[in-house]
Amino acid sequence: MTQPDGPDCRSTRSAAPGRPRTACPPEPRGPVAASPQQAGAAVRGLVPGGASGVPPQQAGAARHQAPSDRVPSDQTVIDWYQDHARDLPWRRPGTTPWGVLVSEVMSQQTPVSRVTPAWTAWMARWPGPADLAGAPVAEVLHAWGRLGYPRRALRLRECAAAVVERYDGVLPADPDALLALPGVGEYTAGAVLAFAYGRRALALDTNVRRVLARAVGGSALPAPSLVRAERDRAAALLPLEDARAARWSVAVMELGALVCTVREPACPSCPWRRECAWLAAGCPPDKHARRRRSQAWHGTDRQARGLVMDRLRRQYAEASAGREVARGLGRGELLAAAAGVSLARGQHPDPAQPERVLASLLADGLIATHDDGATYRLP
Repeated sequence: MTQPDGPDCRSTRSAAPGRPRTACPPEPRGPVAASPQQAGAAVRGLVPGGASGVPPQQAGAARHQAPSDRVPSDQTVIDWYQDHARDLPWRRPGTTPWGVLVSEVMSQQTPVSRVTPAWTAWMARWPGPADLAGAPVAEVLHAWGRLGYPRRALRLRECAAAVVERYDGVLPADPDALLALPGVGEYTAGAVLAFAYGRRALALDTNVRRVLARAVGGSALPAPSLVRAERDRAAALLPLEDARAARWSVAVMELGALVCTVREPACPSCPWRRECAWLAAGCPPDKHARRRRSQAWHGTDRQARGLVMDRLRRQYAEASAGREVARGLGRGELLAAAAGVSLARGQHPDPAQPERVLASLLADGLIATHDDGATYRLP
């Protein structure tokens, strides 16, 4: 988000992954341009007065007890969003609540640039819960493609089946009903309430948490795990009216995605630059840096699992193109695929990894065997 012209803000140290740079860009001359915001993905939060514990009637007073004495204007960020919002397909008129939920599930830990074409193809193929609930599991996993974390596809199909069985195919607008659906946590439920139904609900993804940690809390980044104080702070800032609260939520999310980014926030173009507590404090470094764990990729079981799934998806596609039944691939071929991970410098191969990966995919229901492990295929 914003970075100030304060003392010691010209450091040119390169930022490590997950740590923002400390060099603060100069303030622009003339009026500040409005900034961008987004919607959809990864932590928790729900209806204020429920999970947050701050009833709407107390929120107005709570705004003046926020960590920063300069409370960011909700209208400023809403106006900025009006001018800078990305044209994402699930934001367009006519998108169903189910379509919004699918976008949220796909967007978890996955860049929007990869989600957009996948979501468009998915919704064309399975526009509603009943369509997805009746789809073969192998077809669903194949369509998920390389979005990553394919268990999300299984949970999404289970969620579709539950919506059909419990609610006649209509996604509920009740917080408790949403939370009871397979694969739906506090963040996803809050996002559906806000972005699909226009309700006043907390949708605290990593972008929103980062923006509020800086603008109001004066911290470079939020704590590694969501804490109660963050929910209370967000609830205190959330506008009281449903439609306005929903607009604020998507606007702040977009601000975090496009302007108040992790490593190089574009502070001069931020609509909350003048109220930002982190900027006013001189952009202090991340006080939680030592507690953060970087997510490795090279040589991990996650990478090996992806190689096995990719190989099985290709085999499924080849069989489908020839209108044949996918007969599966031999155990040896899949073990070889798992052994093909790319290792980081100084990293040594793990001989037990291929077997471990195959067993974990089988346990997760992502692959199947009908001949005691001689061959495997998509379920």
